[in-house]
Amino acid sequence: MLEAGMKAPEFTLPDKDGNEVSLDSFLGKGTPVVVYFYPKDSTPGCTKQACAFRDAYADYEKLGVPVIGISKDSVKSHGNFALKQNLPFTLLSDPELKAIQAYDVWQEKKLYGKVSMGVVRTTYVIGSDGVILKVYDKVKPEKNAGEILEFLGTVL
Repeated sequence: MLEAGMKAPEFTLPDKDGNEVSLDSFLGKGTPVVVYFYPKDSTPGCTKQACAFRDAYADYEKLGVPVIGISKDSVKSHGNFALKQNLPFTLLSDPELKAIQAYDVWQEKKLYGKVSMGVVRTTYVIGSDGVILKVYDKVKPEKNAGEILEFLGTVL
């Protein structure tokens, strides 16, 4: 797991419309960026988390803080998820696990005694300079967006 104080790995991935989006395009603007990694579109926990960010999005906009969600789902899946849930923020597709592995969120998971590899729900708050300010692991989907807003209130 990456830690606060470390340089955030750069990435360029397609969004829900197939447009290439780079972390670098959000840096240097004087405000942090929120990058959250989640296991799968349209699953209960991931939908709760995305909707919590959606519902708090106006507060993020007021602060000038962009929100980016990343999973290994396809561009098409992201498009459907964003449309169905009315998600106003950026969703990026990482089927080759480039960013997912760079951010060390592809890990062994246990579910009902079965062990498999998957995305561990993790959120990074990255400073305007590209350095990680805060890491949220063991994320509670419905509380994550609010916790981050509280943290942003202490650094902005």
